[in-house]
Amino acid sequence: MISAAGTLCKWKDMERPSLPSSLDSTLPGISREVLSVSMEPKYQCQQCKDILRKPFQAQCGHRFCVFCFKQLTSSGPIPCEACRAEGIFEEETSVLNIAVAFPDNAARREIDSLPAKCPNEGCSWSGTLKDFENQHEGRCAFERVKCEACQVLILLSEKDRHNERECEARTLNCKYCKVTFNFKEIKAHDEICQKFPMQCKDCGKKKIPREKFQEHTKSCAKSKSACQFREIGCRAVVDNCKQQEHEQTSIMEHLRLMLALLSSMRLRAEGAGEWQEDVGLGLYRGPEDAPPAGAHNVGRGGGPGVQKKVTTLENIVCVLNKEVERSALTMEAISRQHRLDQEKIENLSNKVRQLERTLTTRDLQLAESEQSLRELQFCTYDGVFIWKIAEFSRRRQDAVAGRAPAMFSPAFYSSKYGYKMCLRLYLNGDGTGRGSHLSLFFVVMKGKYDALLKWPFSQKVTLMLLDQNNREHIIDAFRPDVSSTSFQRPISEMNIASGCPLFCPLAKLAGKSSYLRDDTIFIKAIVDLTGL
Repeated sequence: MISAAGTLCKWKDMERPSLPSSLDSTLPGISREVLSVSMEPKYQCQQCKDILRKPFQAQCGHRFCVFCFKQLTSSGPIPCEACRAEGIFEEETSVLNIAVAFPDNAARREIDSLPAKCPNEGCSWSGTLKDFENQHEGRCAFERVKCEACQVLILLSEKDRHNERECEARTLNCKYCKVTFNFKEIKAHDEICQKFPMQCKDCGKKKIPREKFQEHTKSCAKSKSACQFREIGCRAVVDNCKQQEHEQTSIMEHLRLMLALLSSMRLRAEGAGEWQEDVGLGLYRGPEDAPPAGAHNVGRGGGPGVQKKVTTLENIVCVLNKEVERSALTMEAISRQHRLDQEKIENLSNKVRQLERTLTTRDLQLAESEQSLRELQFCTYDGVFIWKIAEFSRRRQDAVAGRAPAMFSPAFYSSKYGYKMCLRLYLNGDGTGRGSHLSLFFVVMKGKYDALLKWPFSQKVTLMLLDQNNREHIIDAFRPDVSSTSFQRPISEMNIASGCPLFCPLAKLAGKSSYLRDDTIFIKAIVDLTGL
């Protein structure tokens, strides 16, 4: 008898050919939730226990997904655990060996034809399992996937937006200094980023890099600083840009402060106990070092050195007084010129405002002309209107996602001076037709000649979805309810829409539909002009 170890070694020595590319798959079985009916055991993969995806049949008769079978036999032939579990294990046949297994095309065709539905909440898709695998799986806008960064479940349709804007664990590059950091650290980074733009509270200037903000504060014209004459008693704190103006307007005040300081110095110099200058040595000494009585007259009055300094300062004050007079004349001339400049600026500002008003008026006129041109391009005046809607798939997805649930047609008229009308279309349905039908509505709009027309609007309206093979159009018609506000004379731009929420089942636009060609549909409206 051959041992189990010997058998396993023999299996591993068997040839392991590669699978055809048509059978290659990186996915295990299809979830049971996809089936619209209960699953029969023969359609179940013995490994993953889900619906067989590209079924492979081993020589023992058990079926596996091609992905599961490849994983099981990746290291060579192995015993079939399903045979063991069912108690039918036979040493020669209960072997999973890719060399003798084969694609089960009969089972695949049966599985492909099974009815399926999308298991994702909110999705109304249905069809066959083959359609699900080829057209819908991995593409459903309502499928929830796990974010690789933050592990949160999100809609597949919102994955890009989540990765770019919402994920708490996403990595960002600072748009100012280009440093990479985690989104959660954005506030902390903004507090230390040397390139982060700051605003000066004094002058209002924005976008000052943090590294240059301190330098700006020192030179900012609106920042306040103390007067440079603070050493002699000026307590003014003024804007940097007004320092020179303050010095010009406060010259007299500064001179008074300087005179007071000089007088104080002179009194201190003449007072008893002050330091006195030694004529011979040029030194200062206290009263305890006073010279003999005969020499006292030389130091009287603070000594010739102090007296000389006081005289020099008094001369400076006289010079400053003359400078003040010249500055006053200059300021007067500057003030006159400033008044003239202000008048010129005011005149120019008035002209600019007038030109801006004229330009705004021209812009409005141009916009009205463009709107009139668009209306003339698509407009009809015989009560018959054909609306071409291209890029149907994209517009439908926008409607399903809620980005643009409804769309309006261009306006059309019953006659040149007649009723103004348009159509309103919901590509994912509205009201009772939401998610299952196209909903089409008729809208009465405010026109230029409404005062000359008969109200309420009472003409028969026919709505059609055109068969592009010209065989079987979808038609719905109605006569207006004259008591409804939808058909009274419009007060606002347009009345409330009225029409057919169940106009056309969305299923009629699926697959190779004669109503949808080249991603385009055509809708036709006919207003009966009888009696007008």
